[in-house]
Amino acid sequence: MTQNPYNTGLDRNPANHQPLTPLTFLERAASVFPDHIAMVHGALRRSYADFYSRSRQLASALVARGIGRGDTVSAMLANTPAMLECHYGVPMCGGVLHSINTRLDAAIIAFQLDHAMAKIVIVDREFMPLMQEALALASVTPLLIQYDDPEFTDPTPVVQAIDYDAFVASGDPAFAWLMPQDEWDAISINYTSGTTGDPKGVVSHHRGAYLLAQGNALTASMPKHAVYLWTLPMFHCNGWCFPWTLSAIIGTHVCLRQVRAEPIWAALADEGVTHLCGAPIVMSLMISAPAEVKREFDQMVQFFTAAAPPPEKLLAEMKEAGFEVTHLYGLTETYGPAVVNDWHAEWSDLPRAEQARLKSRQGVRYLPLEGLEVLDPETMQPVPRDGVTMGEVMFRGNVVMKGYFRNPKATEEAFAGGWFHSGDLGVRHPDGYIQLKDRSKDVIISGGENISSIEVEEVLYRHDAVAVVAVVAMPHERWGETPCAFVELAQGRHADAEMLRGWCREHLAHYKVPGRFVFSEIPRTSTGKIQKFALREKARELA
Repeated sequence: MTQNPYNTGLDRNPANHQPLTPLTFLERAASVFPDHIAMVHGALRRSYADFYSRSRQLASALVARGIGRGDTVSAMLANTPAMLECHYGVPMCGGVLHSINTRLDAAIIAFQLDHAMAKIVIVDREFMPLMQEALALASVTPLLIQYDDPEFTDPTPVVQAIDYDAFVASGDPAFAWLMPQDEWDAISINYTSGTTGDPKGVVSHHRGAYLLAQGNALTASMPKHAVYLWTLPMFHCNGWCFPWTLSAIIGTHVCLRQVRAEPIWAALADEGVTHLCGAPIVMSLMISAPAEVKREFDQMVQFFTAAAPPPEKLLAEMKEAGFEVTHLYGLTETYGPAVVNDWHAEWSDLPRAEQARLKSRQGVRYLPLEGLEVLDPETMQPVPRDGVTMGEVMFRGNVVMKGYFRNPKATEEAFAGGWFHSGDLGVRHPDGYIQLKDRSKDVIISGGENISSIEVEEVLYRHDAVAVVAVVAMPHERWGETPCAFVELAQGRHADAEMLRGWCREHLAHYKVPGRFVFSEIPRTSTGKIQKFALREKARELA
């Protein structure tokens, strides 16, 4: 084999090769725009110079407590400045950040702490009682640090723990933080929901975080000094890597402790928010707010959503209110969103219903994702681009996780055939855009026929009386399974089972029409996703 002449004597060295890490974004922002406001939280305004120095202090203080490369630091925090500092300070000392979902129960938190081998836990005072309950169940005995957020005014008692701000102050603001030894080094671990067994620890690396963070800015067309409102939980896939994105563009984080309509509208008007992310439930919360809560603002606001497709009516209301909604798609295993519904200008001239149909598609790959396919999981061959033939959505590239921590079997299964298997079923349209049709476990098999729950939901969403709907399988003596629809009605609207059943018969094959309609509040996760596993249990009880 002929040796490549361009490799002879041209080796990697410190002058021409450095590991990619998003930590350098903050260093650059602080050196170029030290006085620019990095974060807003209530009355707090913190510059990039302060953000950088506090992150270095946190890293220094962690080192003084024995944290080194590969050690886990857990954080159970709201969307606060402390959480942003953890996204930099923890990896700056070589540690791995474990962000904990604040809505979990004590047993699951205990499992995560043990599995991740947490050495230090940083906890918001609001969540300290829950953390103490979890630690009583856990085997690990991490050092406990409490963050007392001035925006949290509830009289929850302060426990005996190290004060976060005092801990940070003990560190060196000029600490010579550690670059990763290799860009493949872990930067974070995030746990999946664990609805079908123990949660799996998704390990992300510095290279992927660096690339996805920049991919966010490119995909979202975020200009320098954009203003980002934190409605998406930072514990969810590291806030889709936006804690690092904002430093790359020297933007401003507007922290929001609770997702409520009034502070959202206030931030839009008073802070000049340009971008935010959230599930359709966040849009509904904003749009349904009383008139006295809504505020006027001049800027067009980009809203990124990654859950079920928003209903056509909600998209129209968001547009009228000054928001441009873009559909994203991804998983914890892909650092958050890695697929975007890139909009074509000519689509804006189409009828509203057709625009809504196009917006419901998940789209095409992010720039930093090298491969996105809909494959037959048995043959690993691409399905026809006909918008009908279903296969499994699979990913390949630098923004796919390292694997599942301490779970080689699950890692091997996830990467079988050289692709990451998402577990999502979808189709590919002739123009290359993908569209999800279901989770593999959510397909309803009735009389041997596959029914897409998403297809049934899309039809029901087009009914004016339906605000939220989720369709799951209900056991059926004759057909094996039949669709069961859980429905939340729009405020001030009325519909009964017969009315909705008739609507479905007009728009669906009869075997796809739900056999049961249940009108009740639909359970959701802390990130706004509908908990279909809970609804499947309910449907089994009702059968």
